[in-house]
Amino acid sequence: MNMSKKEYGEMVKKASPNSRLVSNCVKAFVVGGLICTFGQVLYAMFGALGAGREMSGTLVAVSLIFLAILATGIGKYDDLAKFAGAGAGVPITGFANAVAAPAIEFKKEGYVMGVGAKMFLIAGPVIVYGTLSSMVVGLIYYFVR
Repeated sequence: MNMSKKEYGEMVKKASPNSRLVSNCVKAFVVGGLICTFGQVLYAMFGALGAGREMSGTLVAVSLIFLAILATGIGKYDDLAKFAGAGAGVPITGFANAVAAPAIEFKKEGYVMGVGAKMFLIAGPVIVYGTLSSMVVGLIYYFVR
């Protein structure tokens, strides 16, 4: 099949689904905002129960991580991510999902070669580049100040 770039471009345009940019942005904003609002509600609740500021923050982080991993384990986080897109990637819950999903998927391969080796398949680069960039920023701060 011999076709020009223009014909190929037209074929791709016809076969590609239309992007719902505004709708996707609104969904991501609302779901991400709801996750963050839920975190603030938890923070206020833990504070009202007598936890200090630092302990409330720790409890919120642990709670959100637990709920994200639980939702991943029962298959509901994927549904949320399909609906909300980037809104489901709110840093702490998205990161928890990125660690838990490969661990669950590769459990059948064993705890060492499956769970242990594959757990950081997605999250590993984030950890590495986050660590390296924090070192670079630290070095810049050290020499500039």
